[in-house]
This record gives sequence, structure tokens and C-alpha cells, in this order.
Amino acid sequence: MIGRQRHHAGRHLALLGLLLCMSGPFLAHAVPMVNDPKGFQSLSWGVALTTRPDLKIASAGPHVNEYQLRDSQPLFAGIPVESLRFLSVDEQFARVTIRYQGDDRHKQILTYLEQQFGSLERIAGQMMRGLNQQYNWRGTDTEINLTYHANTERGFIFIDSRTLAPRFNDHITDSAE
Repeated sequence: MIGRQRHHAGRHLALLGLLLCMSGPFLAHAVPMVNDPKGFQSLSWGVALTTRPDLKIASAGPHVNEYQLRDSQPLFAGIPVESLRFLSVDEQFARVTIRYQGDDRHKQILTYLEQQFGSLERIAGQMMRGLNQQYNWRGTDTEINLTYHANTERGFIFIDSRTLAPRFNDHITDSAE
């Protein structure tokens, strides 16, 4: 039974990979970060989020906790977003995840990220459009990854501590395989 489930899971992963390849160009661009924030807004990487009165637990686990803003509309760079989550691993702030929708918001967010962390125009031959787009800014302490799906107009941003975020992988359960 378990072997059969793994066989089906393998087929599903292969099909997913094939669909992603067929859905159009998936553009990935890495840009060296010019202004590493060493955290997010006023939070430095590694701080305990439990001390923040403006945050509440959205999801708790033995090693990984997810927080959200207690009483305010989630904003990124002054732009309304669907969700803004702060994640800690072993009680150390390590990641921010942001979800948004809409092509106009995507353009605003991409413009902000370029202004703050480095222009994407430095890379020769780069396309700014496509069904699936991925952009990455890499600093000494921080990495920002933006993924945008043009067909659904959904965007996802991960802002990670380069030293702490890899520890999330240490706590993935065997059931996630």
C-alpha cells in the first residue's frame, strides 16, 4: 500500500513538473541586494516575536510559529496585501511571507523592491513578462524571493534570514515526503 502511494505521488510530481514547464516561461533572476535590511521593517532577524504586542499567533508548532498582525490591515510598502505573516523557528524571527493579488499591485511591489534592493535591469536579456515570473534579491543577511503567476494574478514574497531560514528544513516532518 505504501509503495503504491509513493508511486502515485511520484507520478503526480512528474505531472506537476511537466505542467509547470508547459505553462510558459518561468523566469528566475538573481540580483545582488544593494540595501540589505537585516530583517523586516523594525524587526531584526533572530528576535523573539512573542514580545511583540502588535502580533498574534496564527499557527503554533513545536519549532515553527507563524504570527500575523493583531489589529491592522496587512500592508507591504504601503500597498494593501492579502496576508503578511511572520515566522519564527525555535523562537527566532526568520521569515516573512506576503501574499497579494492583482497586476497593478504586482507592478507597485516590483517597483518598490527594485528601488529599495536593486534594479532588475542590470541583467542582460531579461524579460519582465511571462506567465510565471520569479525574482530574487540576495544580500549578506537577507534574501527576498518574489513569485508571480500572471494567469491568476497571484503574487508571493518570501523575505528570509539567510542564516535562520534554512533551519525550517530541519523541522519538516517525514509525512511531508
